[in-house]
Amino acid sequence: MKKYSYLLPTIIAAALALGIFMGGKLHFNDTPERLFTTNSKKDKLNRLIDYIDYEYVDEVNTDSIVDVTVNSILEKLDPHSVYIPEKEMSRVSENMRGDFVGIGINFYAYRDTIAVIRTVKGGPSDHKGIQPGDRILMADKDTLYGKGMPSDAIVDKLKGKEGSLVKLTVYRKNEDKTFTVNIKRGLVPLKSVEAYYMLTGDMGYIKVNRFAESTFKEFKSALTSLQKDGAKKLVLDLRDNPGGYLGVAEQMADEFLEEGKLILFTKNKKGKIDRTYATDEGSFEDKPVYVLINERSASASEIIAGALQDNDIGAIVGRRSFGKGLVQREMALGDGSAVRLTVSRYYTPTGRSIQKTYAKGNKDYYQKFTERYRSGEMISVDSIKVADSLKFTTPKGKIVYGGGGIIPDKFVPLGTNEEEIMERMDNIGFLSFFVFEHLEEDRSYYAQYTQEEFFRNFRVDDILFERFVDYSVDRGLKMDFYDFEDIIKLYIKAAMAEQLFNANMYAKIKSTEDPMLQKVLELDCPPVQQGEAEAIRSKD
Repeated sequence: MKKYSYLLPTIIAAALALGIFMGGKLHFNDTPERLFTTNSKKDKLNRLIDYIDYEYVDEVNTDSIVDVTVNSILEKLDPHSVYIPEKEMSRVSENMRGDFVGIGINFYAYRDTIAVIRTVKGGPSDHKGIQPGDRILMADKDTLYGKGMPSDAIVDKLKGKEGSLVKLTVYRKNEDKTFTVNIKRGLVPLKSVEAYYMLTGDMGYIKVNRFAESTFKEFKSALTSLQKDGAKKLVLDLRDNPGGYLGVAEQMADEFLEEGKLILFTKNKKGKIDRTYATDEGSFEDKPVYVLINERSASASEIIAGALQDNDIGAIVGRRSFGKGLVQREMALGDGSAVRLTVSRYYTPTGRSIQKTYAKGNKDYYQKFTERYRSGEMISVDSIKVADSLKFTTPKGKIVYGGGGIIPDKFVPLGTNEEEIMERMDNIGFLSFFVFEHLEEDRSYYAQYTQEEFFRNFRVDDILFERFVDYSVDRGLKMDFYDFEDIIKLYIKAAMAEQLFNANMYAKIKSTEDPMLQKVLELDCPPVQQGEAEAIRSKD
């Protein structure tokens, strides 16, 4: 997030935060009175930390005090100005860069052993023949099996410098053998384009889970591939996408907007306005596009939805988005840590700010999110509260509203409790664990299926369904399994497809019962009215 947004005296706050870390030599013959009467606020914090370091009666970890102080300062600003400690910077940077150096596997810590779910296609482990189901027992001389080993510790042992070698000791269950293999660590992509495929004969689908440095390149590649397959329409799925780099969102929006169309503008503390316009680079202009959003679509996701909605391009489908209209910029603090400080607000082309209020503090800010469930707005569009003072009009006369997120053009309600439970089980890996155990029993059985055969012909039978029910009940899950048998079987099939094939197959299978995608298909091909149907029959 190289750019983000604004509030309160942020320059003072940044100076205070920097002052904490910069420190400074103190003359300890200064009196407390001199400290608090002759020094700036920045020096006051510097000296307090040094006094604790040198004079306090007990040993104190002043680094933790600094972290608490910085966080306390930022909490007084806005909910999206955040501190990133040094120990978290590597992970955060990798996530936003879109790759890391490793061996290229997805794995479970399964029964105290590292079990490979699948390898990253074209990655280091894939090249060396590592297979789904393989157990990695050792990395060089480090043991990777046994109770209590956290996943991040395992990842640290498998990661390293690009080009460095790691000697893995591997047990292959289906051959009952243990062997070693030397793997050269390489760049492993963290995909932000989660899936893409042809939804219909002329409509493509792309799911984007965040806006990292690599996202636009991934998106462009997916879009080009779909266009070669005949895509003249597109579904851009931004559900649960929390955002990321502003510039990447601008690039993506540019693909759909004609040259000269306003994408957004930002305004900083001093009132300086920066406008971003579409260029002539767009490859999907003047074509139908449907953007899917929900209550967890935020920031850069809302920039794209707002830019298209305000320019009367396509349709926004789903539920009201999160409501983040602030822009942050990451600033290094000199010790390996950083702060993402809000430096401006952004506005959609009609001039709307979609930032929800945070005047009552961070706790109230996030409680407003949960209030959406209680208010009924997840079930009915009529329950969404809007203010006439925040009413705006698009060039073609469509009414849109600012404040608290993007309201979709076509509303799709939240599913039933059971459907939401299934989605959560899927997200936390519960289904994947069940599927992994099932596949481990006889992977060779599924080797007979191609992707297309699996998609069209495979059915989760009643025996496997009953085993899932028993598996769930044994782990304390309570739900009306038999009332939702069809959706449960669909989720199991999708999880199997992901482990056997790829994320595209997973998404394609789930799409067959996805309410938002069904709404898109309905909009794209409206149902024939009764009078029209009679006219068609009379012609026949």
